[in-house]
This record gives sequence, structure tokens and C-alpha cells, in this order.
Amino acid sequence: MPFAKSLSGLFSAAVALTFSTLSLTAQAAPLKIAYSDWPGWVAWDVGVQKGWFKAEGVAVDFVWFEYVPSMDAFAAGKVDAVAMTNGDALVTGATGAKSVAILLNDYSNGNDMVVAKPGIKTVKDLKGKKIGVEVGFVSHLLLLKALQSAGLKESDVTLVNTPTDQTPQALGSGAVDAIVAWQPNSGQALKALPGSRAIYTSANAPGLIYDVLAVRPSSLAARRAEWKKVVKVWFKIADYINDPKNAAEVSKIMGARVGLSGPEYAKLLKGTFILGKQGNLKHFKKGPDLASVYGSNKVVDKFNLDYEVYKTTQGSPSYLDPSLVMELAK
Repeated sequence: MPFAKSLSGLFSAAVALTFSTLSLTAQAAPLKIAYSDWPGWVAWDVGVQKGWFKAEGVAVDFVWFEYVPSMDAFAAGKVDAVAMTNGDALVTGATGAKSVAILLNDYSNGNDMVVAKPGIKTVKDLKGKKIGVEVGFVSHLLLLKALQSAGLKESDVTLVNTPTDQTPQALGSGAVDAIVAWQPNSGQALKALPGSRAIYTSANAPGLIYDVLAVRPSSLAARRAEWKKVVKVWFKIADYINDPKNAAEVSKIMGARVGLSGPEYAKLLKGTFILGKQGNLKHFKKGPDLASVYGSNKVVDKFNLDYEVYKTTQGSPSYLDPSLVMELAK
């Protein structure tokens, strides 16, 4: 009996140690964030290279993807969060992969463009022309805003459904008269056809396209303290990027991620309005227009319903959670 009791005690201790180890392992597992080629998301590399996540005591694994595959990875449960637009967060949520935006990285301020061939100088000149655009995506929404600004309707042009990464080739080959795309594709389109020009950009509609850190609700609930540290690091990144004296270093770090030189990448940063603490507080305020991410979500939700991207409204404020931002602002 004493021997049996001893074995029982050893077994209990082993089980306890095993569960303790598993618990520590679970706690130590890094938060996995999928991100892709957009300045407001490549900016995370500044924090990684500077060691700020480690200094803050939070383990984060940034996983590099093409944009659509990054959302697929999130939908498949392979990552805890994904960097995407506020509009695409609604689309992804409509498929069952719900997320909540805890942070606004930026809003597009010129990097999303309507690029037209030589001879087309204004949006009005697009009447009767063919436009390459990925139908149902954010570029389509930007095009509608552009047409509306010139008193045109969608029926006044011919849409050619074109994957965004193929828009430069479409414009360069002459298959279309104009394209709509975001950087780096919009910049590539300008290079593909000498004499082409941007006739409308997201700078004409600031707040139409917000870029966010969208987190799985279960991960946010289980690891809230860690996500709060991630938001805190982002504010440090944003402050560093927005300080002109750091411009050369920032462009070099970010350019290295996508194979561009520092001076080349600096041009891309100009079309992205990076949002720090004060910017998040401002644009997380509830409001009906594009100055608020809530107002932007309503515009995008209507667009998605009108074009049957999904059939049930996703306009619920539950897609947005500014509470971590608010706590850090105190």
C-alpha cells in the first residue's frame, strides 16, 4: 500500500506538472497576425526591427501573405488576427469569420487610385470608357465615389472585372482605358503605360478606406492584456513614423520587406495617413460621415448589400472595439 500510494503521488505530481507545462506553453505561444503589402501594415516591421514587442513583453508572430490569402488564413483559423480594410472585415465576417477591429492603422490618402490612359484627364472623360476594376472590392467602391463626384453613374462606363494584381497589365496592354487599384499595383500601372495619370485618388475621399487590425473575438477575450500591449506598440510605431527625422530609417526598414529602396518606399508612405493614438481617438468617435470608421462602415455595408457581396447587413457596431485605445489614452 505505501508503494501504491507513492506511485499515486508521483502520478498526480506528473499530471500536475504536465498541465502546468501545457498552461505555460499556451501562455507563451505568440499572437499570430497575418499582414500583407500595404504601407499601414508593413509599418509593423518597424516595431519588429526595433525590438519593441519584446520590450513590451508580448510575443507576436507576424506572418506575411498576399492580401486575399491573409484573409483566407484568418477565416481558416490559422492566425489570431489579420490586417485588412474595414470593408473587407465586413465581407469576411459575412462568411462566418467574425472579427473585431481594435486598432485603426491608417486611412488611404492617395495610394488607392483611378489611373487612366493618356488623353483622359478627368473623371468626366471616363464616360463611355472601359475600366478595369475588381468588382465588389474596395477599388469598386472608390470608382463609384469618383463617378459620383463627376456626375456620372456606373452605367455611363463599362466595367471589366479584373483582379487587382492584374490591373497594371490590363492598362499597359490597352485592354481597358483606365484601372482602379491600390499601391503597389496603382504605381505599377502608372509605370506600365507612359503618360498615364491618376485622375482620382483616395485623397479625394479620406476615410472611405480605413485599414485595421482585425482580431478574432475569442482571442481578444482570452488574451486581452496582450492585445493591449500590441496596440501600445502600434502607437509607438506611429509616433516614430510620423516624426520627420526618422523618415530615412523608416523607409529603409519598410522597403526591405517588399524589395524596394528607402527612397522608393518613401513615395508610397506619402499616400497613407498613419493613425497614432490621437488619430484613433478621433476616427473611432461615432459619426455618420467618413471622418468616423462607424460612418465608413455604413457606407461600405450599403455598397456590399447593393452589389450582393453578401445578403445580410453587417453594419453592426460589434465589428469595432475602441476600448483598448480608450484605456491607453487615459
